[in-house]
Amino acid sequence: MSKCITINGRQIGKNMPPYVIAEACVNHQGDIERAREMVYIAHENGADAIKFQLHIIEDEMLKDVPISGNFQKPLWEVLEDTNFTVSEHIDLRKLCENVGIDYLCTPFSAAASDLLFTEIGVSAFKTGSGELTNHPFQAHTAGLGLPMIVSTGMSEIGEIDEVVSLHHTLGTQLALMHCVSIYPCPYERVNLDFIPKMSARYNVPVGLSCHTPTPYTGLGAVSLGASIIEKHFTLDRGLVGPDHQSSILPHELKILTEGADALFKARGDDRKIFDEELEIVRWARESVVSLCDIPPNTTITKDMIGVKRPSPINDVFPAKDFENVIGRISHHLIRKDKQVRQSDLK
Repeated sequence: MSKCITINGRQIGKNMPPYVIAEACVNHQGDIERAREMVYIAHENGADAIKFQLHIIEDEMLKDVPISGNFQKPLWEVLEDTNFTVSEHIDLRKLCENVGIDYLCTPFSAAASDLLFTEIGVSAFKTGSGELTNHPFQAHTAGLGLPMIVSTGMSEIGEIDEVVSLHHTLGTQLALMHCVSIYPCPYERVNLDFIPKMSARYNVPVGLSCHTPTPYTGLGAVSLGASIIEKHFTLDRGLVGPDHQSSILPHELKILTEGADALFKARGDDRKIFDEELEIVRWARESVVSLCDIPPNTTITKDMIGVKRPSPINDVFPAKDFENVIGRISHHLIRKDKQVRQSDLK
């Protein structure tokens, strides 16, 4: 498997800046003008991509699908009310191109994948956690030849192993998203430390698709090496819908994108004195100094010396050599409040 994927010429992988996806989901309420506004706002607040959903409802579900507690009405009705037409998706994709943000869209059936590929025009597929074990769908979508970002919520390791093996056989440009499908998700369920485990196990880019209503967990994921951060965002948490309460607001998206960039830059693992630290070293470290006048041929005792700034230079004793100076004999007069040098002692 490849250690990176490429979306619109942007390489995404472990040692590259994190790719932040603003997940619009159905938070636009089916209002195309609100969706267009979300494109502008996602771009203004630093997101690399905004993601929508495409549903061909009769191809993906039966009418009597049970719903979870974050829904106020049947899933079929929610999708009917919020689903955009192909022409509206094309409009959104063109708007994204003009604005300068990647358009992504999640299909939920093979037919939706085909529409996204042949008519709407996507540069990558992002599949939801519910489709992780839908191997026919995964294989069909991968067969279209685009990179795939696959969410892994509601799954066990063996199920992730299976879908990764499938994509390995198909030669997919694959990235995985650690995810917990709780809306909103308590911090205690996020399990961020699974991200580096996934990265080591599968050797593909790994990200976080997160449903906490804050940017904190996304930032934590970046510090653990996440290559992609996907966060639901909304213009108003007070709106009625299944995802508003697990979404961040525009100003929090800004915190996430700026913080993700800062944390990526801060993730170096080197340990050395940087050139920019050298001027601080010159005053911040301590040297062995005389606390009184020390006559010639005097054995140095503990009460005669101390440690004070500035830093040692040339043959001055550093503070760490304090005990080694005790018991030495002065070569000549050492005045009070002077740095003690090798040349001062016999």
